[in-house]
Amino acid sequence: MGENSNANLPPGFRFYPTDEELVVHFLQRKAALLPCHPDVIPDLQLYPHDPWELYGKALGEDNQWYFYSRRTQNRSTSNGYWEPTGIDEPVVNSSGKRVGMKRYLVFYIGQGPAAIKTNWIMQEYRLSGSDSATPKSSKRRGHSKTDYSKWVVCRVYERNCSEDEDDGTELSCLDEVFLSLDDMDEISYEGGTKTLSTP
Repeated sequence: MGENSNANLPPGFRFYPTDEELVVHFLQRKAALLPCHPDVIPDLQLYPHDPWELYGKALGEDNQWYFYSRRTQNRSTSNGYWEPTGIDEPVVNSSGKRVGMKRYLVFYIGQGPAAIKTNWIMQEYRLSGSDSATPKSSKRRGHSKTDYSKWVVCRVYERNCSEDEDDGTELSCLDEVFLSLDDMDEISYEGGTKTLSTP
């Protein structure tokens, strides 16, 4: 997509789908070969692209990028790889039925033990096994023989440095700023030390 990645959205609308909407409204419809309105999420082969290369290629909204990609075990890019983290989470609809699964992945620069963890996060959504649509009617409709049940929809974003680390041992950017303000209670100057009073 071009720089104006929201060109297909009506004026005044922004793209902020919930997990349920990504799976039910977008991914299920793609798997069933049904049209999606608005049709704003592009198809993209993720793994040749580093996450910072998604601008202009994926649907961008508020520093988040959305796209469809084929499910694959190869998660390597030219500069690193995506590593799954944690356990897969179920995506449920409003009636409590599981409609899909969500997996978190973290991007690492480099390969092997020397790889460096980045703040780039991907949420990969896939259909539940029982909910995967089978393209049996695709031959009758003249569609290609592509198995659309193997598609996933992805949300990629760069985690803000102010978010807490999982282990809680590292300070966020804001914590460091607030801690540095504590050091300003006393200011040294040539005539001695002056204590600042706070109102």
